[in-house]
Amino acid sequence: MRILIVEDNENLVKLIKSGLESECFAVDYVLDGEAGLRRIELHHSDYDLIILDLMLPKKTGMEVCREVREKKITTPILILTAKDSDEDVANGLNAGADDYLAKPFSFEVLLARIHAILRRPETVLPAELRTQDITLNPSSRKVIRGNNEIKLTLKEFSLLEYLMRHPNQVMNREQIISSLWDFAFDSFSNVVDVHVTNLRKKLNDRDGRLIETVHGLGYRINA
Repeated sequence: MRILIVEDNENLVKLIKSGLESECFAVDYVLDGEAGLRRIELHHSDYDLIILDLMLPKKTGMEVCREVREKKITTPILILTAKDSDEDVANGLNAGADDYLAKPFSFEVLLARIHAILRRPETVLPAELRTQDITLNPSSRKVIRGNNEIKLTLKEFSLLEYLMRHPNQVMNREQIISSLWDFAFDSFSNVVDVHVTNLRKKLNDRDGRLIETVHGLGYRINA
């Protein structure tokens, strides 16, 4: 899953980004309100969540939040700010934010808030994913095939989870990259193919019957 952070404190952003990437999220960031609004307007469909500061240069986070909702963009917004009065919280939620977390905060609480927001899709996501004889648990990050646990890297796990959430669908490389890597990633890289190859080896799928290559299009996991 991919998150956009709009925050002018670059040191804080880098700490949050590092922590979230260790939790299998892809993270982009911008450092002012105008850049944040432009990124959201153009690329909101690429993001599962926006983390938004209120005290931003060029355009406040409250203005960004209101304008985003006025444009009928429904991407969840978590406000992360030092402004913590009851009035500030009420104003943020009334402007269209989905949640509000005051600074200073612990990363564990931020992560819990993020997971809580992402548990609110239009359809409830299953606690475990199953494809053929493979079971994937997003919470424990365990993958079982048959009776054996398969040890995967963070990116391999994220790629397998993404494919298993879209069974029998052809997912092209651009879709996979936009969901699992940050905005600055080189979309012409062959990194997706490399991870698919590694996944196949670990899943004993060398013939590609489980994770199928659809030539000229992308990859499909066969349920």
